[in-house]
Amino acid sequence: MLAYRHAFHAGNHADVLKHIVLQRTLALLHKKDKGLRIVDTHAGAGGYALDGRYAQKRAEFEDGIGRLWAMQQAARPGAAAFPPEIAPLVQPYLEAVQSFNAEGRLQQYPGSPAFEHRWMRPQDELRLFELHTTDHKILSSWLGEQRGVQVHDRDGFDSLRSQLPPPTRRGLILMDPSYEGDADYTRVLASLREALARFPEAVVLVWYPVVQKVHARELPRRLQGLASRSWLDARLTVALSDERGFGLQGSGMFILNPPFTLEDELRVLLPWLASTLSQVEEPAWLVNAHRV
Repeated sequence: MLAYRHAFHAGNHADVLKHIVLQRTLALLHKKDKGLRIVDTHAGAGGYALDGRYAQKRAEFEDGIGRLWAMQQAARPGAAAFPPEIAPLVQPYLEAVQSFNAEGRLQQYPGSPAFEHRWMRPQDELRLFELHTTDHKILSSWLGEQRGVQVHDRDGFDSLRSQLPPPTRRGLILMDPSYEGDADYTRVLASLREALARFPEAVVLVWYPVVQKVHARELPRRLQGLASRSWLDARLTVALSDERGFGLQGSGMFILNPPFTLEDELRVLLPWLASTLSQVEEPAWLVNAHRV
């Protein structure tokens, strides 16, 4: 896990799904004025250079944020870049990416902490956990002194319980480990089981990979088993595995205690996103939900 560097994958199709769902969830939660504590258990560096050697090695961003960016740049002045039902769901995300890039050139991609910090309000709190020494140093130097933000070089799985419940009894957890080893799948479940015992009202976003691996296929079902209330599973499959069966075919966002209208938004968004980001002839999408 500590060898993992998200810079190789920054801005890919999985990041697009994750960060749009994050934005929409926060937008819906912000309809209430009461303060919100955001806990990011695997925060990363906070931002990534897309023209750097890590991102350029595979250039995964070209089939992720690069496609949405190109659509927006290609739109004629005064013309809409996206269908009217899609624009409100993707525009805030793209505006956030644009704020890190000047003159229409896509050179930087914000990590989750950058988006969270941009979208938090004065009454909100942000708690960031990152163990990788280099990434933590970058993150801490940028956000460590910001109002309402704490950056910790501690294990996010183990530290989650110390952040719950927040004083306002309103909180959002983002959990997106690397899943490099099978242990991460088990730790996601164990950490969330304890977190929900302490704070059952928490809104939880769990990113997971769509890969040819038993633990990955089972994770959404096992997350359903943690839910005492509503849950929502949103998934894209837009790429092929390699000849050995390895590689990220897609990804999903599993949400515990989702805002009520998020399901309706994702049923509009995901078919369009699957088609837009697809690297295969027949992309797939899924929105599965249980409401209480």
